[in-house]
Amino acid sequence: MRTWRAVRSFPLPVRLLLVNQLGVNTGFYLLVPYLAVHLGEDLGLSATAVGVVLGVRNLSQQGLFILGGSAADRLGARGVIVTGCALRSVGFALFALGDGLTVLIAASALTGLAGALFNPAVRAHLAREAGGRTAEAFALFNVFATTGALLGPLLGTLLLLVDFRAAALTAAGVFALLTAAQALALPARTVPPTRTPLLRDWREVVTDRRFGAFSLALVGLYVLESQLYLLLPEAAGRATGWDGAASLLFLTGTLAHLALQLRVTRRLQGSGRRGRWIAAGLLVTGLAFLPPLVSTSLPVLLLTVLLLQLGTMVAQPFVMELVPAFGRPELTGTYYGAFYVLSGLAAALGNAAVGRAMDSAARLPWLLCCAVGLAGAAAVAGLQRTGRLPQAPPPPPVPADPREPSTTR
Repeated sequence: MRTWRAVRSFPLPVRLLLVNQLGVNTGFYLLVPYLAVHLGEDLGLSATAVGVVLGVRNLSQQGLFILGGSAADRLGARGVIVTGCALRSVGFALFALGDGLTVLIAASALTGLAGALFNPAVRAHLAREAGGRTAEAFALFNVFATTGALLGPLLGTLLLLVDFRAAALTAAGVFALLTAAQALALPARTVPPTRTPLLRDWREVVTDRRFGAFSLALVGLYVLESQLYLLLPEAAGRATGWDGAASLLFLTGTLAHLALQLRVTRRLQGSGRRGRWIAAGLLVTGLAFLPPLVSTSLPVLLLTVLLLQLGTMVAQPFVMELVPAFGRPELTGTYYGAFYVLSGLAAALGNAAVGRAMDSAARLPWLLCCAVGLAGAAAVAGLQRTGRLPQAPPPPPVPADPREPSTTR
């Protein structure tokens, strides 16, 4: 109920963006986790071909985030969001209707390009529409995104009882509905014309040393968060002998977000500088990987998930609040895009390192993850101490729910 009242306290554009993210993650996780199995087992593609198809999606998305962010700055976030959702709908439909390698690569490229367009654009639009309540808006954004990431696989599992085509067409339909909803209801904002060359904007962001140091310090947050899909599910399956044990981890994380995310952000945003809480969140995510050094039983792994999610809940809304504060307001989308290029590449490299550690020794991946979190916390604390982090404005009072009685006369 508290979350629902918080959602209603925001203007309509923010509410639409929250629902959009719920739909985006539902549609994405409805299909993508099952794509490799479909390509290899249903279509009989070689492991190399499967890797190429999946790699094209990752490359086209991670490598083009900055392009999507710049498009949002120069053309307006609304149009970029609508275009991205439409392209993903087409890409998912191609996965349902095509089985040739050329068509599958095209579908993968469209799907990745779509994500590169709307991911930074949504965040830029949310930051601009939040009315000074950016951290709280991104806290709700995390709740909706996490819920979609849980609903998607559940719905996908049911649709796969029919066949893969049913799942792919449903995912395409979800994005088609999002396209129509955003086109009809998301208000357009006038974008001031700019005469600055695009490459000059990119150079301004890339050469921003404070922003670069901050982005590198936050690498650990996204590396550790991605272990919900690599290290933790593998450990849970090995501990229980049940492949479905991973679903308990995801359910635990989702329920934690629903129950705590908004409370945590509201409690912290009025006390202390943002860097302090980002460092504290990274510290908690690192310490979350210590209990499995003693035992990898399911209860211990669930504790790790809770601590990991708590650290993420503490840090991530304030990270999203600070990213655009490094530069000019006209480059909000570009800063988000650059940040996600770096964090995406870091997550890929981090997963490779953790995977290698998993093959080497039982305790090594847990120690590595702990070290990554502690190093990130120390780096952010150092940036805060030396005054290299921008200051976010104090949050305005939360609007009261008009249905609640007033305490004043």
